[in-house]
Amino acid sequence: MERRRVVIAGLGDMGVLTAIRLARYADVVGVSVKPALVSGRELGLRLSTPSRWAREFFVPFDRLRGLDKVRTVHAALTGVDLAARKVFVDNGNGTDLGMSYDALVISTGVANGFWRQPTLQSEAQVRAEVRAANERMAAASSVIVVGGGAAAVSTAANLARTWPATRVDLYFPGARALTDHHPRTWESIRRRLDGLGVGVHPGHRAVVPEEFLGDEITAEPVTWSTGQPEARADAVVWAIGRARPNTGWLPAELLDERGFVRVTPELTVPGHPEVFAVGDVAATDPMRTSARNQADALVARNVRALFDGRRPRAYRPPSHHWGSVLGPQPDGFQIFTPGGRVVRLPAWSVDRVLNPWIVHRGIYRGIRHNDPLPTGE
Repeated sequence: MERRRVVIAGLGDMGVLTAIRLARYADVVGVSVKPALVSGRELGLRLSTPSRWAREFFVPFDRLRGLDKVRTVHAALTGVDLAARKVFVDNGNGTDLGMSYDALVISTGVANGFWRQPTLQSEAQVRAEVRAANERMAAASSVIVVGGGAAAVSTAANLARTWPATRVDLYFPGARALTDHHPRTWESIRRRLDGLGVGVHPGHRAVVPEEFLGDEITAEPVTWSTGQPEARADAVVWAIGRARPNTGWLPAELLDERGFVRVTPELTVPGHPEVFAVGDVAATDPMRTSARNQADALVARNVRALFDGRRPRAYRPPSHHWGSVLGPQPDGFQIFTPGGRVVRLPAWSVDRVLNPWIVHRGIYRGIRHNDPLPTGE
C-alpha cells in the first residue's frame, strides 16, 4: 500500500514534534526557513547564556534522530493550491517549487520580537544574530524590558542573574505580569525578581508605533501613555506580545480577522479535513494554547485517523498557561501547574535526567551531539 505524504509547513517546536510523531506512518516533508530547530522559547536564556540555550533550543535538523526519516526543505512557503493539494515554496532563487500532499499541517508560528522572525537564514546567520544580541546585553550597564508575558519576565530575571551589576527594570501595563498564568505563579516569580534586584514597574503602558513589533533592541527613551516620566537605558528589549501570524502564504478564507488559521476543535481547517493547524498560528482559543499541551500528539493522531477512516479527537485548551517561566536556574528548575503550584526539580537533575532522558530521548527520540554556540558570554 502506498504511503501517504504529509507536508509540515513550519519546523519550529510544534512542527518538529509533529513530524517526528508521523515519520513512522507516512512520508513526511518538513518546510522551514531555518536549517535547524530555532525555538522561540526561553528568550531570557538566549540573551543571557546563549551557549546553554543553544544546547536545547538551537538544534540542526540532522542532529535530531527523530527526523532521520523526514525530508527537510530549507525554503520559504509562498502559496497553496487547496484543490490540487499542493504547497509552493521558494528556496531563495526566486522560483516557486510545488509539493503535493495528502495531509497538510500548518505550524508556521508567529513573528514576535527580534527573536522570532520568518526570514530565510543559514545556520551561520542564526548564530551571528544570537551572538550579537548577547554581546549587546553584555555591554549594557542598564536594560529596560517592556512587556508582561513570560518572555519579558524571563528576560528580566535572567539578565539580572547573569550580570548582577547591570540595572534591569521590567515595565508592564497591568497590575501584575503573567496575566495568562494563575495569580499564584506571578506571586512566586515576583519574589524571585525582587531577590535578583529587578525593578518591577506595573501600570506602565508604552507608547509604541502601530507597525512596531519589537523586532529590534533599541536605545531611545521609552515614553508611557499612562503618564509616567520617560525611562532610559542602554538597551531596551521589547517583548510586548504583538504576535503577527506567519500566514501571508495562505488564502484569506482560511484565516480569522487577525490572520490566524481558523480551526475546528479537532485542529482541522473548516471545510478542509486534510488541512490541520497547530501551535501559535492556530486560532484555537484566546491564548492559542495548542503551542504546547501535547497538541502535536493530537494532530499526529488525527492525521492518522484521517488516513485510516477513524474518528478524530478534540483539543481541550487549559484555563491558564503552565510550565517553566524562567528556565533552568542555578538553584534548580521550577515548573508551574495550571493552578499556580510549583514543582521544583534540583539543578543536577536538569542536565542528568530531564534533558538527556526525558527531552532528548523521550520527546525528540534522540539528539546527536549538539555543538555549543561560541559567544563572548
